[in-house]
Amino acid sequence: MMELNSLKQFLVVARLEHLSRAAEALRVAQPSLSRTIARLEGELGVPLFDRSGRLRLNDTGKLFRDYVERALGELDAGRRAVAEATSEGVGTVRLASETFMTLTGPLAAYKRAHPSIEVQLHWSPAEDMARRLRAQDVDLCVASQPIHAEGLESTQLFDEAVGVGTPLDHPLAGRASVSIDELTDQPFITARKGHWLRRLLDRLFAARGITPKIVCESDEPAAIAELISAGLGIGLVPAFARRSATRTPGAWIAVDSPDCRRAVTLHWGADSHLSTAARLMRTTITSWDWVTGEPQEKR
Repeated sequence: MMELNSLKQFLVVARLEHLSRAAEALRVAQPSLSRTIARLEGELGVPLFDRSGRLRLNDTGKLFRDYVERALGELDAGRRAVAEATSEGVGTVRLASETFMTLTGPLAAYKRAHPSIEVQLHWSPAEDMARRLRAQDVDLCVASQPIHAEGLESTQLFDEAVGVGTPLDHPLAGRASVSIDELTDQPFITARKGHWLRRLLDRLFAARGITPKIVCESDEPAAIAELISAGLGIGLVPAFARRSATRTPGAWIAVDSPDCRRAVTLHWGADSHLSTAARLMRTTITSWDWVTGEPQEKR
């Protein structure tokens, strides 16, 4: 009979596809973890990993992983529902996003209105969000590009242009707009692979059969803005960033491409039981006025 701990360990190995790193993350001995995986495969009667060369989750393993994630997610949801029903508080909300800079306003308003609720924030690339929602690993996700997957419900928060940020003395700084072709040889400062900003940059250039000239990758939006302002390169900048109170000096030029936009969307599991805390968070985010930076009812 499969044990919960074995299933949890399997998910870590499936995610990392590396036994020693998984053993380190789980704080167990690698031989013990190997035996757990072998025992699980023996109970199922099929291998879950390809072991020729690097450890890889095979198609059967991916199928089993999805069911295990949903099963453990339901158990965790049940635990949280019982805790919510038997306590005076309204629990915890878990929100995943590609960037939290956009969400600081509604998150601050939410915490002021509900100080007893624990807010857990998780950075997540968009490609992982559907799986995490179906597994009930998180309650809500905010993505900067639509997620096309079954089993999700969503509402678009806002749609905006993404332009090019340059230092004030850059030759393009005085332009009203610029084409992608004109940016071919420009040095770009951008986010790492997986971030929506990087995916948009790669997609815009790939559509024209070219590759952007990237001179710096960073996980820090503030560092990207500072490096652009310092003259080390240019970069894609959403219109939202122009309204930031801490905006770094620089020019913003529109891009002559209808695809140079981002659609910020809130997602949740269609079949998930959202806790009171999660429903309150969803209401706060969906009722936010992204132009004024206040809840819509205060307009």
